Amino acid sequence: MSDHVFIQYCSPTLAGLKTGNMFTVDYVSRKKLNDELSELNERFRPKGLRIVLLRFGRCRALVYLYRPGALTEDMRDSRAAAILRDMGYTPENVNRCVAKLAAKMRKTECSSEFPHEVGLFLGYPPEDVKGFMENGGECCKDVGFWKVYGDEDAARNKFRRFRRCQVVYREQFNRGKSLDQLIVSDRRKAK
Repeated sequence: MSDHVFIQYCSPTLAGLKTGNMFTVDYVSRKKLNDELSELNERFRPKGLRIVLLRFGRCRALVYLYRPGALTEDMRDSRAAAILRDMGYTPENVNRCVAKLAAKMRKTECSSEFPHEVGLFLGYPPEDVKGFMENGGECCKDVGFWKVYGDEDAARNKFRRFRRCQVVYREQFNRGKSLDQLIVSDRRKAK
């Protein structure tokens, strides 16, 4: 996985603006991919990031880069916790939640279906995740990085910040800054 992939798909997470990002990568061997993810976790852990494999497809894998500290905070929100509990998760244990999400993702490997609660793992507002689930993705107020059912102004501000972050990270990377230099360290402690 090249550093460019992280700049392209994960800039808001690298900057600490977003809880997580998911993206697909090509792979030749599952073992090689798992080895690479282990090396990346060693590299990213000191900065407060973790990367996990969610599911395999035909020569493509879905990968999740996230900030465990931010995810822990997100899951403490009573609205997010209620959604997760309804879906069979234990929001008090972030690692168990990520493992359960990966298990659910693997059950849908042969389809384009995603567990709808996935938005909570990406830092989407709980009211928007709930709105998506209740409306089947229809009748939203706005669309950006996610479908908005709650606070449009707050969502639009985040969308602008995320887009600006992507531009700045791409420019800085192209000017010679390394991925490691661009990652903002997370001071939170994850459980």
